[in-house]
Amino acid sequence: MASVVCVFSSSFSVPLKEKKLMEVKLGELPSWILMRDFTPKGIAGAFQRGYYRYYNKYINVKKGSVAGISMVLAAYVLFNYCRSYKELKHERRRKYH
Repeated sequence: MASVVCVFSSSFSVPLKEKKLMEVKLGELPSWILMRDFTPKGIAGAFQRGYYRYYNKYINVKKGSVAGISMVLAAYVLFNYCRSYKELKHERRRKYH
C-alpha cells in the first residue's frame, strides 16, 4: 500500500485577489481592498454571500437555538442606538428640576 505525501513548497502562493481577508498581510491590505468589486452587482453579491453563510451556519441546522435570531436582534438594537445617539446624548445632560 503506497502512501501519498502532499508537500507544498514555500514558493507556492495564492494570488492576492483570491485570498480571504484573514489571510492578507497588513502590508498587502491596501492593494487587496483596491482589488475588490465595488460595483452595485459586486456589493449585492457580497451581501448575498454573507447572508447565505450566516443562514447556513446559524439558522439551517439540525439542532437550532436562539443564537442566530438573537444575533440579528442585537445587531438591530445596536444599529438603532448608533443611529439615535445624537439625540440621546442631549437627553443625558438635561436636568429635570
